[in-house]
Amino acid sequence: MAKRRITDKQYLKQWEMFRENISRATPVDLSETPAQKAKRIQELEANPEAWFKYYFPNFYSSEPAPFHKRATKRVLKNPEFFEVRPWARELSKSGRTMMEVIYLTVTKKKEVVILVSNTLDNAARLLLPYKSIFERNNRLIHDYGEFQSIGNWEATEFITKKGVSFRALGAGQSPRGTRKDEVRPDVILIDDIDTDEEIRNKDRIKAKVDWVEQALIPTRSISNPLLIIVCGNIIGKYSTVTEMMKKADHAEIVNIRDKQGKSTWPQKNTEAQIDRVLKSISNRSAQKEYFNNPVSEGTVFKEIFYDKLPKLSSCEKVIVYGDPSPSNNTRSKSSRKGVGIIGYKNGEFGLYKIWLENVTNADFVSWLYEACLFLDREKVDLKRIFVENNSLQNPFYEQVIIPLINEFFRKTRYRIPLRPDNRKKPSKFERVEGTLEPLNRNGLLKFNIREKENPHMVRMEEEMLSVSEDSKEMDGPDLLEGGVWIILNRVVKADISYAYGAVENRHY
Repeated sequence: MAKRRITDKQYLKQWEMFRENISRATPVDLSETPAQKAKRIQELEANPEAWFKYYFPNFYSSEPAPFHKRATKRVLKNPEFFEVRPWARELSKSGRTMMEVIYLTVTKKKEVVILVSNTLDNAARLLLPYKSIFERNNRLIHDYGEFQSIGNWEATEFITKKGVSFRALGAGQSPRGTRKDEVRPDVILIDDIDTDEEIRNKDRIKAKVDWVEQALIPTRSISNPLLIIVCGNIIGKYSTVTEMMKKADHAEIVNIRDKQGKSTWPQKNTEAQIDRVLKSISNRSAQKEYFNNPVSEGTVFKEIFYDKLPKLSSCEKVIVYGDPSPSNNTRSKSSRKGVGIIGYKNGEFGLYKIWLENVTNADFVSWLYEACLFLDREKVDLKRIFVENNSLQNPFYEQVIIPLINEFFRKTRYRIPLRPDNRKKPSKFERVEGTLEPLNRNGLLKFNIREKENPHMVRMEEEMLSVSEDSKEMDGPDLLEGGVWIILNRVVKADISYAYGAVENRHY
């Protein structure tokens, strides 16, 4: 079955196009003398980055980032090495690894390579570029001779004329007997080994890790150095990649953006390009594929309830609650800023409107103003606007938020009626679970159905559904809890016993 899928007409057509592109991209200079050729090869081999650029111009299309160069130096310097590369999509983890492995095999430093993926088909697909390069890369062939051999040239296993063997394996297959003559595997590549389905089942991941440790790695020779490279971004909290990271000599997580919110490979991925991609997918997908931060299914909220909410002006209580983040970076992985409009009527809470995103401090203040305008349109005269201001945030509130509010007033002559929420707060999870879960469970917490498609509300729903003790993103739920708690404990002084467990102030 695997071979039929590998050799179907559409796949073969793509393969031929790929091979032809390799051939066109690697012209050679036939006017070189043998001495010039030998000197050029020697100089290239002494400079791996130059070697990559010369022999793989269609792969080496952008100048490498520092993390690429560091990685290459590590694996070329250490014949016995175990490296895990949890690099985000579009950071060329497989491409860079391929160039390194071909360099090592062509220069006779390694000679038996196993490439493993989640299935044999996928492993063969990942091995195909190696095979095609040996067949059609004119520069490699011109400098090192023909590679393609007769009789040992299959999609899942081949041996070059230089005696280097490559074998594709699907996870769980028996790797026993993998050797070339007396030489056991001296390179093991593991690429794209985890699947979305498997990471939901710890037993399946454990079985796969056991297979790597008990069947795959022991194919090596103890006396011959082995290079192991694992490529794959982190798609689950517990995965083969995360377990391999614990055993590796080196593991470097590289996301599409760094801690300052800048592209980690600006020579290839511009900020505008990254923005466009991230806007086209959900935050959950973006965190998993581009930030090595899989947002696991939450343990608190299994469902969010949307409904047509009462007119805001008919609510007994209405507040605006803002939760600022000290970061002033629109592309940072730090906490999001948020502003929410929360209404309270007949024992039910409604989230009418929310702004939730990584924005500047000035943008946060503009959201507060937009919230005031929203209240005006809804004919809500009394404006209660609170901003979180715990002990850690107080300097930020006093030194950043208040000056921005004053500056906004000078420009617009509109005074935002701000009040600090100085409550000393327990952990986010404790507060969200303790205050919001009973309301949600009893159908007393509703989201505005008119805002369901708003990207800010979409982010809010994603964060609600991912709430757990180890969740890294609870800024929206934290904001909502702050507003609900204030209504329950500071604004509403009447009998609210029908609000079920929400008034179980076990955390306060």
